[in-house]
Amino acid sequence: MSDQKKRFAGTASYVAGADLTTAVNAAITLERPLLVKGEPGTGKTELAKQISQALGLRMLEWNVKSTTKAQQGLYEYDAVSRLRDSQLGEKKVQDIRNYIKKGKLWEAFETDEKVVLLIDEIDKADIEFPNDLLQELDKMEFYCYELDETIKAKNRPIVIITSNNEKELPDAFLRRCFFHYISFPEADILNQIVEVHYPGIKQRLVREALTQFYEVRETPGLKKKPSTSEALDWIRLLVADDVDPETLREKSTNALPKLHGALLKNEQDVHLFERLAFMARRSNT
Repeated sequence: MSDQKKRFAGTASYVAGADLTTAVNAAITLERPLLVKGEPGTGKTELAKQISQALGLRMLEWNVKSTTKAQQGLYEYDAVSRLRDSQLGEKKVQDIRNYIKKGKLWEAFETDEKVVLLIDEIDKADIEFPNDLLQELDKMEFYCYELDETIKAKNRPIVIITSNNEKELPDAFLRRCFFHYISFPEADILNQIVEVHYPGIKQRLVREALTQFYEVRETPGLKKKPSTSEALDWIRLLVADDVDPETLREKSTNALPKLHGALLKNEQDVHLFERLAFMARRSNT
């Protein structure tokens, strides 16, 4: 089956809804980058890995940081090392290629087979970062001045770009992408995700845990809502501690969920639950 005919439908270890699989396949058909947004922990990065697995393609991962520059995705020229080697009389200075470090885009462009290229958390970088990649992602080529060569993609990679929505992305960049927002899963979908990760888990425990989990997420004033990955960690701990579903909802003295460190990740949210418990005790007296 050719790359154009392959379609993503999720994998045995990744529950993908119809809207997500439609978005992935649309981006592949249009040969445009798929921009995926959503809360942290909703499986954006994992999506690229599962696309790679499902379609049988190698994956290249470019993890963007606050200091990352777009040029690093193309290549970096080490002029300092070349100057030093020339002073030492090294023979390799005759070939400038010895001082060019290829970036992830260059790697993706020069492969003989189609690959999945993940540009992870693009919103961490400077606001100009996406604009600096417009031409390269659109035309799938760039010019290397040191070699006086245009590097063109042998096979157009499947590009997955993730964003945690920490900052707005430029309109010109957005126009070149197919967009999908991964909404937080409903309880039935999250139940399926739990079952995929922990096959055969006690359903009574899962139902009780997910009920309490969504109550925590919907608590007014919560600074950081627990994510899908945190729900999985929490349920794993509940199973490891052999917590009885009947006792899971028992309120402790401060009304914090059992093993709350897996769900609440800052002191403000812990104090919020403690205040709610105090107010509940006062109303009951």
